Amino acid sequence: MYVRAPHIYKFHYDVLVEKRMITIKGIPTLITFTGEGQDLLCLHGWGASHTSFTELREAMKNDPVRIIALDLPGFGESGDLPIAWSTDDYADHIEELVRVLQLKDVFLLGHSHGGRIAIKLASRRANWISHLFLCAAAGIRRPKHFKRCLGIYIASLGKSLFSIRGLRFFERTARMYLYKLLMVHDYEKAEGTLKQTMVNVINEDLTPLLSTISVPTDLFWGESDTMTPLRDSEIMNKKIVQSKLHTYPGIRHRVHRDRAKEVAGVIRGAL
Repeated sequence: MYVRAPHIYKFHYDVLVEKRMITIKGIPTLITFTGEGQDLLCLHGWGASHTSFTELREAMKNDPVRIIALDLPGFGESGDLPIAWSTDDYADHIEELVRVLQLKDVFLLGHSHGGRIAIKLASRRANWISHLFLCAAAGIRRPKHFKRCLGIYIASLGKSLFSIRGLRFFERTARMYLYKLLMVHDYEKAEGTLKQTMVNVINEDLTPLLSTISVPTDLFWGESDTMTPLRDSEIMNKKIVQSKLHTYPGIRHRVHRDRAKEVAGVIRGAL
């Protein structure tokens, strides 16, 4: 393990953030810290970074909470994935991070892909998690995911398809419409091992794990979310025994940002 000297910087809000680069199992991992008190470990969504919790930092700047937000491997300022990962690989990385930082009694918060990882961790009955907060968490596979997986598969064949003489001229335009039609923009933007990683994680259905989660859990969902629809939250609320669902009209997938004050209020109540 290698720990680079900490660096202090500011977001556009008046919040001081400590920034460290720690190498875990060969992967440089950016970790940021804000405040002091109860540890709140935040896992961001696909394609995002630690900055997606800027509004939450601002909302909790006067609370006895230390917000720990990292850039997951493959995203932000952290290192690239050496090979394609699964959700379990991400969970293993977080568990090693918790061990290195010697964290105990942690509030764990995950948004979207980060929520998927948080579900995996909580299902392992990790004794360092004392409360779980899921914001528009991914992990429930539905029939519509078949279309998405098929789209990714077709997109992955695009290079070969458009190498055919006469089709090469239409490659850029055709790819754009294909990605739009099949809703695989994330796949389009992914590079290297992230492409197969994305296929790996969305192919796994975490529904069977929900009933194994025993820690108190709060679910935050936008009622207009189209990426992880509201019915996903209802399934999670039903299967996670100690769970409470908080929904917000007119809010889409960015519930952790657009309703940061409300999320902060629930976390504050759990302290």
